[in-house]
Amino acid sequence: MTASAERPTRPMISRPGGYVELARYSSLSRFWALLAGAARMDRHISTVRGDAPDVCRRRIGGYTLPNASIFLDTSRLLKELEDGFEPHPALVELLSGDPFPLRTELNAHFELRADFVIAFTSRRDLIARPEFRFTPIVQGLSSLPEGLPLDARRLGRDELHLLLQRACGVA
Repeated sequence: MTASAERPTRPMISRPGGYVELARYSSLSRFWALLAGAARMDRHISTVRGDAPDVCRRRIGGYTLPNASIFLDTSRLLKELEDGFEPHPALVELLSGDPFPLRTELNAHFELRADFVIAFTSRRDLIARPEFRFTPIVQGLSSLPEGLPLDARRLGRDELHLLLQRACGVA
């Protein structure tokens, strides 16, 4: 890997849509520290398609959270279940107002995969776009119906920043 690929130096001109501002008046060294930490933690670091190697934007992948059912967006799941679903005891309990059986099932058989695209802008903003999805720990072990939309809820800026720091081993 070249020095410019390890330590990109050209900030992005503007903040693209879908990114969350993590820190205002940040520094390039803070961006580099996150990349270095991610490398130490053996995360997969790659450039974003279409970016030159010296652009300050990278995808960091490979961070997973076990027991992460607290991040499930139950309101979105409930809307999906209104249209019909395969009966499952945890889903029936969720429809009756009790999310704990579903959370127990998720904690036992799923983990939250958290990937991030982080960037540093010319306005000195550290920004990130999270990509969260629940993935089975062992395929086919859960009795939840296939195709069930297990989406993560929208996280606040501070929660997102903390997860990124943990993924990069700096928190």
